[in-house]
Amino acid sequence: MQPTAGVPAGPLTGVRVIEIGSFVAVPLAGMTLAQLGADVVRVDPVGGAADYRRWPVAQAGTSIYWTGLNKGKRSFVADLRAPDGQQVVQRLIAEAGVVLTNMAGRQWLSYDTLAGLRPDLIHLEVLGKADGSTAVDYTVNAAVGFPLITGPGDYRAPINHVLPAWDIACGLHGALAVAAAVHRRENTGQGARISLALEDVALATAGTLGFLTEAMVNGTRREPIGNALYGQYGQSFTSSDGATFMIVTLTDRHFRDLTELTGTTEVLAALASARDIDFSDEGQRYRNRDLLTGLFGGWFAECTADQIEAALGETSLLWDRYRNFTEVAAGQRVRDSAMFAPLHQPGVGEYLAAGLPTRIDGVHAPAAAAPELGADTVAILADRLGISPEDIDKLCQSGTVATD
Repeated sequence: MQPTAGVPAGPLTGVRVIEIGSFVAVPLAGMTLAQLGADVVRVDPVGGAADYRRWPVAQAGTSIYWTGLNKGKRSFVADLRAPDGQQVVQRLIAEAGVVLTNMAGRQWLSYDTLAGLRPDLIHLEVLGKADGSTAVDYTVNAAVGFPLITGPGDYRAPINHVLPAWDIACGLHGALAVAAAVHRRENTGQGARISLALEDVALATAGTLGFLTEAMVNGTRREPIGNALYGQYGQSFTSSDGATFMIVTLTDRHFRDLTELTGTTEVLAALASARDIDFSDEGQRYRNRDLLTGLFGGWFAECTADQIEAALGETSLLWDRYRNFTEVAAGQRVRDSAMFAPLHQPGVGEYLAAGLPTRIDGVHAPAAAAPELGADTVAILADRLGISPEDIDKLCQSGTVATD
């Protein structure tokens, strides 16, 4: 990613990366590295990879999904099925020194093959499962347990979440691992063979957050609880005019503010005495969540959304209003954010695009447009590999590489 005028160079400026992958994890890893300053070249097969036209698409037919995950990269197209095309890509990888891929099982892209061309290669391979078998976010999610604790408490069928959480976490883990490997190589000259399985990311996360440990240690099975907050008191409430709010209490002060706001302080004191409930204990608040929700819900149901927002703004409570993507896109969170800036994306149009979420030296690195497929093929062959215009023309005519 080329530095933008007035924006400090990213910490990975000077690092060259070749990305050969589809869907979310690998492209997100590559885009994150690009936003940190690396020069990332995405390599696609002729006509684009499997995700090149994935929904959502703009009116012109351009994939909003693909352009969103490939911002700030350059595009190189080659015949990845032909030995000549594979050889050209191998040369690019050897020149760059870093490759990201989820094309497991291809000998020409393996660490052993490529490290023979460049011994200090950093090679990240994203797998579905650690044994090399295939898996995607939605199958991994089904296998690790989360859909069975998602949704209403009286609904027993699994509910998949729409966010590809494991793909996202995997992509960020991959970018972190590559950045760490680059740092080590700069200090020791040693490359890295990095293997990252989507299922391992999901299992590790489920263990770290206690979902698996709870089952191992306590022998219990977590049940779905709707919009309640496990182990604390949190719940969604709907206003008289149909707006829904999420309310979270993590401290005694939060809980006191909620009871004062809803006028239930005295009633709760009486209930605590009559039923021997200690509402200062967050565990007891959680166990008696239905009772509390019934008491608090009346106040929310009698107030308009504007009244609720004004009242909540005067408290310490953690809260927000449920909004759809259309509302968020048009709202102040996007319009007033320093992370978003106007971006013209060919085939999509102009929109506010998010840059790097992290501020580095006080600045969000801005988003850069995704490349048109194959737009950089000729320049990369000339600049990176020193191939003459005549030989580049021969490669194009033979179909070894392409510019679209």
